[in-house]
Amino acid sequence: MFPWLWIWMPRFELPLSGDVAQKISPDWFFNGIQPVAGDGEIEQKAFNIASYGRQLGLLTEVLLHLAKSDKVDEKQFKSALEQLNHIYEQIEEAKQSSNSAESLLPKLERMRQQEPEEFKRLLAHFAH
Repeated sequence: MFPWLWIWMPRFELPLSGDVAQKISPDWFFNGIQPVAGDGEIEQKAFNIASYGRQLGLLTEVLLHLAKSDKVDEKQFKSALEQLNHIYEQIEEAKQSSNSAESLLPKLERMRQQEPEEFKRLLAHFAH
C-alpha cells in the first residue's frame, strides 16, 4: 500500500508482549503416558496402535453386547471383538519386540551413565 504510512503508525511493544513462539503438537497437549506407568516405551507403542479411548470403546461395546445377550447384534459384536483381538495381538507383538535383548541394551547403557550406583547394584544381582 503506502509504505510511508509507518511513520504515523509506530509499533510499540511493552515488556512480555510481542511475537509468541508456541509449540503445538499432539504430544504437547496430551502427555497422558507417565514415565512411571510400566514401561513407557511399550505404553507409547500401545497408544500408537490404538488410543485409550479406542481400546475402552471396544471393551465397552463387547461388554454391553454380552450384558444384553438376548438382544445381541451378532455382526456388530463379532466386529468389535475382532477389532479388540487385533489390537491385543499388535500390542503383544510390540511388547515382545520391546523385551528383546537388543532393546534392553540402550536402556542399560542409559542407566550406566545416569545412575551408576543402581547399575552396579543390578550387575551384582545378576553376577551370582
